[in-house]
Amino acid sequence: MASCLLRISLSPHRNLSFSYDSKSNVHGFGFRSLPQRRRSQRLSKVSGGRAPNFNYFFAKAVDVGAPAKSPPLTDEQQRRVESSVLLDVTGMMCGACVARVKSVLSADKRVESAVVNMVTETAAVRVRPEVVEEAVGESLARKLTECGFPTKERVPGTGVEENVRKWREMAEKKEELLVKSRNRVAFAWALVALCCGSHASHILHSLGIHVGHGSFLELLHNSYVKGGIALAALLGPGRGILFDGLRAFSKGSPNMNSLVGFGSVAAFAISLVSLLNPGLQWEASFFDEPVMLLGFVLLGRSLEERARIKASSDMNELLSLISTRSRLVITSSESDSSADNVLCSDAMCIEVPTDDIRVGDSVLVLPGETIPVDGKVLAGRSVVDESMLTGESLPVFKEVGFVVSAGTINWGGPLRIEASSNGSNSTISKIISMVEDAQGRAAPIQRLADSIAGPFVYIVMTLSAATFTFWYYLGTHIFPDVLLNDIAGPDGNPLLLSLKLSVDVLVVSCPCALGLATPTAILVGTSLGAKQGLLIRGGDVLERLARVDYVALDKTGTLTEGKPTLSAVASLLYEEQEILRIAAAVEKTALHPIAKAIVNKAESLNLTIPITTGQLAEPGFGSLAEVDGRLVAVGSLEWVCDRFQRGTNLSDLKKLENSMMHQLSNEVSLTNHSRTVVYVGREGEGVIGAIAVCDCLRHDAKSVVTRLQKKGIKTILLSGDREEAVATIAKTVGMDSESINASLTPQKKSGVIKSLQTAGHRVAMVGDGINDAPSLALADVGIAMQVESQQSAASDAASIILLGNKLSQVVDALDLAQATMAKVYQNLSWAVAYNAVAVPIAAGVLLPHFDFAMTPSLSGGLMALSSIFVVTNSVLLQQLHGSDKNKKS
Repeated sequence: MASCLLRISLSPHRNLSFSYDSKSNVHGFGFRSLPQRRRSQRLSKVSGGRAPNFNYFFAKAVDVGAPAKSPPLTDEQQRRVESSVLLDVTGMMCGACVARVKSVLSADKRVESAVVNMVTETAAVRVRPEVVEEAVGESLARKLTECGFPTKERVPGTGVEENVRKWREMAEKKEELLVKSRNRVAFAWALVALCCGSHASHILHSLGIHVGHGSFLELLHNSYVKGGIALAALLGPGRGILFDGLRAFSKGSPNMNSLVGFGSVAAFAISLVSLLNPGLQWEASFFDEPVMLLGFVLLGRSLEERARIKASSDMNELLSLISTRSRLVITSSESDSSADNVLCSDAMCIEVPTDDIRVGDSVLVLPGETIPVDGKVLAGRSVVDESMLTGESLPVFKEVGFVVSAGTINWGGPLRIEASSNGSNSTISKIISMVEDAQGRAAPIQRLADSIAGPFVYIVMTLSAATFTFWYYLGTHIFPDVLLNDIAGPDGNPLLLSLKLSVDVLVVSCPCALGLATPTAILVGTSLGAKQGLLIRGGDVLERLARVDYVALDKTGTLTEGKPTLSAVASLLYEEQEILRIAAAVEKTALHPIAKAIVNKAESLNLTIPITTGQLAEPGFGSLAEVDGRLVAVGSLEWVCDRFQRGTNLSDLKKLENSMMHQLSNEVSLTNHSRTVVYVGREGEGVIGAIAVCDCLRHDAKSVVTRLQKKGIKTILLSGDREEAVATIAKTVGMDSESINASLTPQKKSGVIKSLQTAGHRVAMVGDGINDAPSLALADVGIAMQVESQQSAASDAASIILLGNKLSQVVDALDLAQATMAKVYQNLSWAVAYNAVAVPIAAGVLLPHFDFAMTPSLSGGLMALSSIFVVTNSVLLQQLHGSDKNKKS
């Protein structure tokens, strides 16, 4: 598994230091513009007072291929990626709109599946593999636009600066819309004040304050003036609601604006007919109702928009961590880099877009600045705030050789780092992209809400018509006393009562609450998880995790630190250093922690590690390579013996074991250590030695297992290690013997999880290595520990990635999932219960026996409060879950 990244050093490095020499025109912090295509960098020597003359040569790092840290995509996976289309959809107001957009997309023969998110205003579409048409996204966007939902295709592959610009433009656009919304609310409520001003004298009289009717109050009492105010409300602040509702209805997808628009227009139309045709004797002039209705609805919309922006505030915080500019360090070809100095006298910093930084470039980060790219420290010492990755508030010390991540903040001193990724592939960029994807994935429970929200508007319109028909033709005759209620007017008009009740039904119903119930909670949950170092791939993951009753844990790298150290080497025929030398050669390109321990020990002893050919690794068993002309295998005893089709004498194995035990007996035996023995075999000789490595238990392993068990979740241990080592760890963390599964191949690990799922259990798997990838993919929820901010096969297969590499984050993820789903259930329960109670009351079910009936304005206010409740309840997840987490920590 040799790296595909070929790094060609073109020049030696000299010591670097800060330069404040006034005689030189090249200063350590002088910034210069960078050519658009920065293929080469070179500085000529600067002499005297002459200005430097810049020429360019090829960069010191040449990308030959993709790094080998994660497996390449198969052709099928590549087609899947390329056949996905992301659309930015505007104009969605409620669950009915979401259902309409989804139905339009799904009806297209080219579309295999579609997911629509109203909160993020996006639609993810998977195109059928057999479709070869290139402009599918544009075609679908055009179709949605024609249906009343202005849509644009989001173009992939843009740089980090372009993405940040778009994200910020979107946030600014939302702020502008919020300002316009506030202005509409102010205008609407000014009209409400005028409309209700005619009642001011009556209110004051009831309070014992007698005020004479002046000309202004008399003017407000005039029905024609009231009609003018109502018309101003409809065509002014209410124009957007009116036109959008009518347009949606005309296109066959009525929404909440349709209900409000019909209610307002019906009230205004009847009042207008009654005013202009007094001979009808309808006495149905209630111009104040549409004015107050629109006032309450617009106020509710404004508050709802503010709550939505608050719900996405965590995403805005993540965006603020992206640095779009970087300081590229360029040194002359004769200079030599040193870990002691960050810059030398002939070094120059050029401020460039982060998108122009390439793998292998040197970047300077000053104190207080955000680190722009992932990389490794080449020079300098500092402390770095990594709370965005780990959730840990204390800064972390960094020096030469330490890994740093984009989005973290440098606090102590200047650092010169070598970029290991470019801006768009940095840790923070991937986090934001994955969080966006996660918020676009609907939880299964949302399907229930969508199935209700789709036909909801038609049902409400039918109920409104039925309400009018019942009360006008039957109700007022069966229950004549209802005409004494104020809603029927001073003369007890059946038409007025029937019309107001039917408008109440239109207005009080709230499909928007159903549509917002799930996505707002998922939006807050996934964004909150990202702030805590939990990268969750979707709302469906949160729903599955909240129902988990089994957690399967890997041993090495999960319960243990995953950084084993070599503790003993035993040999049958050769020097111990020879065993270590050839074992290190085989394991040098392996990524397993045990392999790293062997290689690190060999390098610390300054052993010459030979070059290998024909590298082969079998996850969970061992590695094989040709060393000095002969095959050498390093792995489990049975696997090593099978490689050479040769058994090992029992006396020789006993000799190895005694030698190993003698060396280990000199160490203090600690229960928080896990010892693993790997065997070394060579072609023609069989097993020739053994190496023991020990791995420390994570400090929080026991507490995590205890907390999971207190939650009623059963824990099991799955490991490929020998049973004795696994049993020791299991006993230390508090697992019983029945929970131990040792000496498992990756296939057998998957088999254990499959058997639990067959028995009806929901299983979460926690692992960190390539041998855990099949189990992580098979489990209901796969949770991967991310080591040193590197992407691996485990993180590719997992549903949740623990960016902080802390086992306690497993419990944090579980708590967050349960809290998020609790909010979802609360929101859905409220939305369903509200409509189930409010609609019958609005239809007048309490009128005959309790003499209670809603007015259209009251109905509008309740409808607005319903949506506000759902969004606000979701936002509370930020405060409640965040405060609980702080108390625990």
